[in-house]
Amino acid sequence: MKSIVVANWKMNPASFKEAKKLFEATKKVAEKSPNVSLVVAPPAVYLRELSAAYRGKRIAFAAQNAHAEAGGAHTGEISLRQAHDAGASYALIGHSERRAAGETNEDTRKKVPAAISAKMTPILCVGEEQRTAAGGHFSFVREQLRAGFTDVPAPRVSRVIVAYEPVWAIGGEVAMRPHDMHEMAIFIRKTIVDLCGEAGHAVRVLYGGAANEENAPAILRGSHVKGLLVGHVSIDAERFAALLQAVNNV
Repeated sequence: MKSIVVANWKMNPASFKEAKKLFEATKKVAEKSPNVSLVVAPPAVYLRELSAAYRGKRIAFAAQNAHAEAGGAHTGEISLRQAHDAGASYALIGHSERRAAGETNEDTRKKVPAAISAKMTPILCVGEEQRTAAGGHFSFVREQLRAGFTDVPAPRVSRVIVAYEPVWAIGGEVAMRPHDMHEMAIFIRKTIVDLCGEAGHAVRVLYGGAANEENAPAILRGSHVKGLLVGHVSIDAERFAALLQAVNNV
């Protein structure tokens, strides 16, 4: 099975001209990485133009954030259906930066099934702010998973992707140890099985948090995850090309 790499551009770059240049560079390396399923999550304002101009099959697009309601009085928001119409087939839900801005477990509970209804693949982001010797981070992640999967119909559970992103590692260069990620990946899958039954075994788990071109192979080989959620490295064309090549060769 191909490794999934999600390139989260966040609020970058500053202009569509730069976004187009970054996407062209990303597209070139994607064509040389047949073992990678690449998903690009640009700022929403760039989504339609980038997706409409792309004619290949190596890259899919994701919304970085969207509202669960199909429409209504939600000034400044876009709906999942609007994001899908603009070319997104994936949606990031509950990213740590959105949670820091106020998104709650109740919001993710609504958004995950809404994304599935909009014919999109939800990428549910979970992760603790800090680790404790008492293991409180496991309870924290369990609650995030419980909320995210509560209203997902049993036949649709395998459609959900879970991205584990330890908040303390995001934006840095030092990822968590593969052994620790392996432990968390097993915990995540076991929790989903407990919540949703055997269909939980098919849920793919990604890692996000200081993933880069140097540590990506070790993470994928030693941690029982199926891919990566990549932040700041994804907007550096040279580094991201090296990361994709490294993942492709795992």
